[in-house]
This record gives sequence, C-alpha cells and structure tokens, in this order.
Amino acid sequence: MHSPDQTIFALSSGRAPSAIAIIRVSGLQTRAAVERLCGKLPAPRLAHVATLRDLDGSALDESVTLWFPAPHSATGEDVAEFHVHGGRAVIAAMFDALGAIDGLRPAEPGEFTRRAFENGKLDLTEAEGLDDLIHADTDRQRRQALRHLKGLLGAKAESWRQQIIEASALVEAGIDFSDEGDVSSELVAPALRKIAVLKSEIEETLSSSAQSERLREGLMVAIAGPPNAGKSTLLNRLARREVAIVSPHAGTTRDVIEVHLDLDGYPVTLIDTAGVRDTHDPVEQEGVRRARDRARTSDLVLWLIDANDEIMPAQNTDDHAPVWIVCNKVDLVTTKGEAGKPPSRFDISAARGDGVQDLIAALVAYAQDYFGSGEMALVSRTRHRTLLRDTVAALGRAGQAAGKGDELLAEELRIAIHSLGRLTGRVDVEDILDVIFREFCIGK
Repeated sequence: MHSPDQTIFALSSGRAPSAIAIIRVSGLQTRAAVERLCGKLPAPRLAHVATLRDLDGSALDESVTLWFPAPHSATGEDVAEFHVHGGRAVIAAMFDALGAIDGLRPAEPGEFTRRAFENGKLDLTEAEGLDDLIHADTDRQRRQALRHLKGLLGAKAESWRQQIIEASALVEAGIDFSDEGDVSSELVAPALRKIAVLKSEIEETLSSSAQSERLREGLMVAIAGPPNAGKSTLLNRLARREVAIVSPHAGTTRDVIEVHLDLDGYPVTLIDTAGVRDTHDPVEQEGVRRARDRARTSDLVLWLIDANDEIMPAQNTDDHAPVWIVCNKVDLVTTKGEAGKPPSRFDISAARGDGVQDLIAALVAYAQDYFGSGEMALVSRTRHRTLLRDTVAALGRAGQAAGKGDELLAEELRIAIHSLGRLTGRVDVEDILDVIFREFCIGK
C-alpha cells in the first residue's frame, strides 16, 4: 500500500455502462477536490446537485455530490462521493479530472476498507465479512457474511480478550505488586476460574462452527462414472442450461467442467468429469486423471451409470467422500428386475427429468446436514479457527501452569490475548496495565 497521507479515488459502484456511477474519494485532499470540481464545498452529509467542471472549466457532468468530513465517514478520513451518469466516457473524464489534482491517485484494491480498518471503523472480522458479502452467491452465504459485517465475531472475540486481560491483570498484579497493601495475595484462583470458563466457551464456539468455513466455498459435488453414462446431460439438467456438450460418442468430455448452483440457499459446485475408462488416447488419459483427482477432493461423488448396464463399482475416491450410485436412462431400460442392484440408489432419466427432483431434494438435505447451522456460526474462515484454537491451547497451558510459577501462567495468558488481538487486528499490550491501575489503585 502507498502512504496513507495520499488521497485516493475509485469507482465504487458496478461496472460501466450503468445508470449511475459512484466515484469515491478519501484522504486529506478530498476537500480540495470537491471544491475544485463543484466550485464550493457542500454541507456535510447532504446531497448537493451541481455541474462538475474539470481544471480548465469545461463541464464534466451533472452530479449529486456528498461530503463526509472526518472522522464521521466510512474510512475515518475526509470522504466525498460523486454520483454521476454511468457512461464510460463520463467515468473516464472524472478519473482524468481527479488524477490531475495534486495529491490524488487511483486507489489500490481494498484500500478504502484497509483505511477503514486502520482508522478503527472496522475490525478484521468485519472487513472479511464485507468481502464475503460482496462475493456471496446464495442467501445463506449472504446471511453468514452479514453477521460478520455486523461485527458479531469481533465483538465476541473482544469480550473474550477483555476477560483474559482481566484474568491476566490479576496474575500480573500478584507478581509485580505483591508488596502493595491494596492488592490481595489470593489473585490466581479467581483468574484460573475465569480462564476455565472462557476456554470452555471458546471450545463450544469452535465445535458449533465445525463446517461453517465451507459455507463460503460451497459443497463440491463431482459427477463421475464410465463414459456415455449421461454425466453431461445430468449436469445440464441440474444447471437448467446447456453448459456441457452432449454426444452419443464416448469420451466427448475431455476436461473438468464446473457449474455453480444455488440449491435452497446452499452453494453447490457441480463438476462434470471425463468418463473413467482405460484408453490409449493421451488427451483422454489426461481427462480421466483429472476426473479421478477431482472425485478424490470432492465432498460428494455422484457415480453415474447406465441403468441397462451392470452396476459398476465406484472408483476409489478416498474415505472422506461419500459415493451415491445414480442409475441414469431408466426410461430406456430393457431389462427387468432389480437383481444385483444396490438397495440404496437414485433412478433417474437425465434426458426427461424423471427422478431428478428426488436427487435434488437429497442433495439439499445432504448440504443442510453438511453445513449445519453454518450461516449462524461465528467462525467462517480458517484464519478464525486457527487463532481461536491457538487461544484455547494457550488457555489450556495456562491452566496447567498453575502452581508451577505465576510467570508461566502470565506468559500463556499474554499469548491468548495476542491470538485474539490478531483475530480482530487490534493488539494492545498496554491494556493489562490499564486494568491493573484502574482496579487496584496502585500507587494511590
């Protein structure tokens, strides 16, 4: 990132052309930029209609301009928004005019949010929630992201951190100020009780959020099986559009095709793979290799076979990925009876749609069970889980350090505080001293 003293500008709305384009400016030179283009500074937080003009006085566009003086703005700096017409030529002219003003430059990706974080408007979990909200594809992803944007995890982490700071203050006071009459000599026991309660609470949060990270990424479902079983037809049927080439000739699909679906609010990525068979064609061999790799790394495998064929055993996809047998082309079945067929399976016709709704319902139920209450969970990223696990580990070591030296106990609590501080991006070691002097009146 460049120096925060520089003023940045960027298009903050959708890609042009559009009805309206919002160009945002943030930094020390924002006031000068607004006065230069508008001719005067509007009243704070009130929409102002004006003709914008470039440096030589030529009209740029009719704009609704908003002025947000620091610190009451999205970034904590002086911020302005120019709501102009969303044509490419208008946006380009605005960028040229802003870029010609001394001290202004185009923003880098994420720089507005970075400044909001640095100025205390967002913590890291809220910033991550904003990013997730922007990229949410399903309603459940939206709800999960909105919870983080509201700072629910950050607020919880800060509450835990403050409680650990209080426990640490008790221990530190016992170490550093034991000769003070205002400080009780029995400080470690209440600190240990607080530590045990916090450790249990954080562990419960981690347990209830077991699969919540995956809601951001989605459920990965691979459609695999022998050639010409109808995998691409099933993909097109589930996607409700033609995304894969369908051919009666075996080996048509040579590469992996991915389609992102919204199944009852759950994000699901369907993967159409090459038919698994022995072949001497080097291109098809590579397709088969990729098919097997994707099946191994998927969360669920739909092993598709022709209902007229003998049941083929599913290829090894590792133990973690369940395999569902899907018998396709039931509308073309010429044999009778169910001998040799597994009792648990899905009989469908991908071409006509027979049985597909039952398969979709089963996928939704599987996703619901897989994600659990993902959108309600506090933990949504691997980073969150790692830092919370580090916190739990430090609290566990702190409990074990009791009786082995208060210095060891205090150090483990510092590690726990640091881990939670990294979670929100706000680490301040002076907080412990603040609590000590406030609670125990040291030096009175």
